[in-house]
Amino acid sequence: MSIETLISICLGIGLAASAGFRVFVPLFILSLASHLNWIPVNDSWSWLGETPALIALGIAMIFEILAYYIPFVDNILDTIAIPLAAIAGTAVMASTLVDLSPLFTWGLAIIAGGGTAAAINSATAATRLTSTATTGGIGNPIVSTVETGTATVMSFASIFIPIIAFILVLFIFFVGIKFFRKMIK
Repeated sequence: MSIETLISICLGIGLAASAGFRVFVPLFILSLASHLNWIPVNDSWSWLGETPALIALGIAMIFEILAYYIPFVDNILDTIAIPLAAIAGTAVMASTLVDLSPLFTWGLAIIAGGGTAAAINSATAATRLTSTATTGGIGNPIVSTVETGTATVMSFASIFIPIIAFILVLFIFFVGIKFFRKMIK
């Protein structure tokens, strides 16, 4: 396995983790990075860097971010966000894997990309539900801001320093597991 392949895997997992926090933020940032030729994407995903995709994903990103600031709409969005995050995680992972066989690309995209995004989104949905239950929804804008900020930072880290982004994903999983173990006790 070449270093380029390893970097593209780290890039994909970092973006997939970002999709667990916000579905459209990493898609938009990946589209922007492809449009500006910051990173290569898989040939079948070259449309992602075209202007119409950039505009559509930018609009979707803005609507998603704003919708998470509306009380109780944020909880409704979480019910559809888990499968959407898994799909987005799979897509960003598949789009960043270059020079791999289709079987390996899609297997890795579904398991690592979709799995990472779904796991993180499930945890964020539980966090928002806890916030709603304990604060009556007043604390949810703080949760939304942290999620959007994390998705943005993770997306840019994935683009510019993918190995560090991968380490951040491992750290997020480690902290999340410790947090949920503590809550269960």
